Amino acid sequence: MFGIGFLELGVIGVVAMVVFGPERLPDVARQAARMLNQARKMAQSARDELRSELGPEYADLELRDLDPRQIVRKHIIEAMEDIDGEDDDVPAGLQPLLEGERPPYDLEAT
Repeated sequence: MFGIGFLELGVIGVVAMVVFGPERLPDVARQAARMLNQARKMAQSARDELRSELGPEYADLELRDLDPRQIVRKHIIEAMEDIDGEDDDVPAGLQPLLEGERPPYDLEAT
């Protein structure tokens, strides 16, 4: 849950108990749960609206698919799979180096 362990959750609980007091803490927890539930419903309705507006080809759209990091990761993985699937044929005009042969070196290259 958001990368929070039991120790951190316990510290947050103790701080909340000190700040809000034991009398108000259940009400604050209820309000936080309601806000979280409303945020979840809003995200689901936004996703459903996007799906309906974009059409049937985007029926499997998830909001995390719109994260730029996920998009880049997806394309990199697809490209790596394409490279792995290609034949290991050497392009025309290029030959692999022989055993002990040194690669060519251009003195004028910068």
